[in-house]
Amino acid sequence: MSRQSLAMAGSSIHETRSATAPADADQTGDFTISDLARDFGVTLRTLRFYESRGLIAPSRSGMTRIYSARDRARLALILKGKQLGFTLVEIRAMLANEDKKGGAGDMAASVGGLQLSREQIVEQLELLRSQRTEIESAITELEASLVRMPKA
Repeated sequence: MSRQSLAMAGSSIHETRSATAPADADQTGDFTISDLARDFGVTLRTLRFYESRGLIAPSRSGMTRIYSARDRARLALILKGKQLGFTLVEIRAMLANEDKKGGAGDMAASVGGLQLSREQIVEQLELLRSQRTEIESAITELEASLVRMPKA
């Protein structure tokens, strides 16, 4: 297998702004790190990590990060890519392709906003099915061990 096991326990991506978000952010399209963390259910550390990897690029106002609507849309795509089991390296390549193409993919299907080729979809399905088989085997083994254990 070419990649580590995937952690699929992330929370769902919220497509709409929270009712508690500042009104001025809605009007200007600018978001604080707290806005995005709350709206997408991620930590501040996660957002800083994505920034350090060049996946999102907020502007600065003093020490404050200001995220644009583009950053917000990219974050949604990053999280969708993670949910589908892609690595950050793969997601970075997808985002770069999106930027080059302007979002128009000839032989691509939109999966949660990500433009994926048939080859990418087939490869990812194979990987996820393989991981599911490994997980089901581990569950079966643990359940059998649990049955054999004396109850405390």
